[in-house]
Amino acid sequence: MNTASPATAARTPGALAPSPLPPLLGVVIVNYRGAADTIECLESLLRSALPMKIVVVENGSGDDSVDRFRAWAGGTLDAAPESTDMAAFSTPPVAKPVPLIELSETAVGSGGVVAPLTLIVSETNRGFAGGNNLGLRHLLRDGQLKHFWLLNNDTVVAPDAAMSLLSRMMATPRVGMCGTVVRHYWTPDRIQALNGSSYNIFTGNGRSLGGGQSATIKYSPQDVADATDFVLGASIAVSRGFLSDVGLMAEDYFLYFEEIDWAVRNRKLGSHAYETAFAHGATVFHKAGRSIGSGSARAKRNAFADYWLARSRLRFTWRHYRWLWPLHWLICWGQILRRLLRRQGSNARAILRATFGRPF
Repeated sequence: MNTASPATAARTPGALAPSPLPPLLGVVIVNYRGAADTIECLESLLRSALPMKIVVVENGSGDDSVDRFRAWAGGTLDAAPESTDMAAFSTPPVAKPVPLIELSETAVGSGGVVAPLTLIVSETNRGFAGGNNLGLRHLLRDGQLKHFWLLNNDTVVAPDAAMSLLSRMMATPRVGMCGTVVRHYWTPDRIQALNGSSYNIFTGNGRSLGGGQSATIKYSPQDVADATDFVLGASIAVSRGFLSDVGLMAEDYFLYFEEIDWAVRNRKLGSHAYETAFAHGATVFHKAGRSIGSGSARAKRNAFADYWLARSRLRFTWRHYRWLWPLHWLICWGQILRRLLRRQGSNARAILRATFGRPF
């Protein structure tokens, strides 16, 4: 992996610089009350030498996020990395000002050229799928874009990640979905996931491939791709053909299970299904669950995360494995009991509401 240092990091927005070649990659970053994280992500992304078009979706945060993005683009607000190990990926700042085009959510889909960097402002929180779909609808208007990378706003990317991702997708026949190496931001020597996860339809649990292991472990990229039931949503790329035939993310999940729903819908195409690839040369660092309290430790999940995990799992199971829905309904009751034993009353009540289809 190519790791930049403050002395060598680009001081021009390489990804947005004029290029004789048309951008083939579009990027969507959804922001919800995490402007500092989003700015750090953008600073790392702009260090790529690969030309691309980037959309930031301000997903109804109701705070000063829009003003902070304007200040960053104008050069009066810099990224503030929280880890000294990660600072090399986002500092020193790229040259400013960075041209930033703003659109309202109602203007998405209207005429005009897709700018290199666009801020779409949604007045409401559309959830993970809704926010990403808003960005995808805008980028799809540019017929030259062939692949689309959805990045969590609390990620930082290595400077060669975008190029490695696009190269892998272009080299994979009939590629549909593609992930990357995702490592932990706070412990960058540890893997969060290689590409994504396997999924057990009986328990409703996913197992991150390579999760928790050393970043130096040896593995077969093809074996990882073959074992991937769904690509990790923190860093997931899809092709234009995939979006045309499978469609955008299902927005009725709001949070969780969007990625595996996407993957199962693709598999239901049978012989026409798209291939899942793994860009093992692309590395992304993820802060993991910061904005919604969905850390990997189950005992530390907040009630909001527990609610949407239960609700989305039941919805996913009903939609794709209806014969297993009674089992998953009973699993929810087991989770309620465990939360009560941990004296997590608010979490237990949240899962109960999800079990009966009640609002959070």
